[in-house]
Amino acid sequence: MQNKFIVNSSQQHLEPTIKNAIHNFEYHTEILGEGDRNVIKIVEIEGKKYAIKSFKIPNFINKVAYRFFRKSKAERSYIYASTLLSKEIGTPLPVAYDLYMTPFLFNKSYYVSELVACDLTYRELTTDFSISDHEAILRAFTRFTYKLHENGINFLDHSPGNTLIKRVNGDYLFYLVDLNRMEFGTMDFDTRIKNFAKLTIHKSMIEIMSNEYAKCSGEDEEKVFNLMWTYTKEFQYRFYRKIRVKKRIFFWKKKYKTISGDSPI
Repeated sequence: MQNKFIVNSSQQHLEPTIKNAIHNFEYHTEILGEGDRNVIKIVEIEGKKYAIKSFKIPNFINKVAYRFFRKSKAERSYIYASTLLSKEIGTPLPVAYDLYMTPFLFNKSYYVSELVACDLTYRELTTDFSISDHEAILRAFTRFTYKLHENGINFLDHSPGNTLIKRVNGDYLFYLVDLNRMEFGTMDFDTRIKNFAKLTIHKSMIEIMSNEYAKCSGEDEEKVFNLMWTYTKEFQYRFYRKIRVKKRIFFWKKKYKTISGDSPI
């Protein structure tokens, strides 16, 4: 099986250790995230913690596509993280990616990044309204999203679990994770507001975010709110309709698992 291993030039000294950590992925016991598709494990290398994401082996069509026509999720994650950092957008430092393939089919892939110790994720804002600086974080997050849009970054998985939040001296730092779905280019107003659709079901949060985005953009606040709330409701309808359909199709399963990262709450 062929192998393509790329390591960040700033991390070249760790190359043998990182390769070894990936090779022994199944033996690492500290799991950060585990689902039907991907598994993330934490390893410590020279006193620093890293996250290794193992992507699920794709279906046959994508095995062909990733082999010849499209970059794999691991490679895209690495490239997009580098792009974000070049634009001064927070994301864990991309360290390496590792691809395994045959001459005709793509197989397995891994993405390695530094582990960011955060105080919370956006998801906690949707479930715990007692957080003392809840509104301040939400407004700072909205300004962060506006910065993404101004830089032509459409983060297609802008959902509750994919933004890490760190408090620093009364301010907030945001780090995007799960980066393999992004588009780059000038974003019109409609596309910008639609980018908020997956974040929350709570109207009160939409009111705050639309107010702050109107301040940033100079757009009419009522216009921003109405469009943001409309897109939020449309996403909710589509999301739960998909759940209902899959429950009917896979009726023999005792419990249907929602797709990690897509759930709005």
